[in-house]
Amino acid sequence: MTSHRITSHESRITSHASSDSRRFARERRTVLAMIRLYCSHQHGRSGHLCAECVELWDYVQLRLERCPFQDNKPTCAKCPVHCYQPARRAQIQTVMRYAGPRMLWRHPVLAIRHLLDGTKKAPAKK
Repeated sequence: MTSHRITSHESRITSHASSDSRRFARERRTVLAMIRLYCSHQHGRSGHLCAECVELWDYVQLRLERCPFQDNKPTCAKCPVHCYQPARRAQIQTVMRYAGPRMLWRHPVLAIRHLLDGTKKAPAKK
């Protein structure tokens, strides 16, 4: 099974950060942290994402880049537009259900900010 250095994926975050809002860049960091935590614990990877998790991360990146709300993006759970394919949506939900509670211990600032972002009202569907 192929594995990839996580740092190569982190560099993609910083390349997007200049054009994205800080909120959007934080969304990317949060999702990557969740995928990394899930992959590390469920797939036994430390420092690398497995091929399956790399594919998920690439898909998440694509969906975020195409998000119609951009700077006003709500958390996915509150979004009126469900842009993920059903199989990918189920996959990211599994990751988030596992990693979400653990984020409070591993990445408390990202976790709390994500919870606060979730309290904001979603914009109207475009």
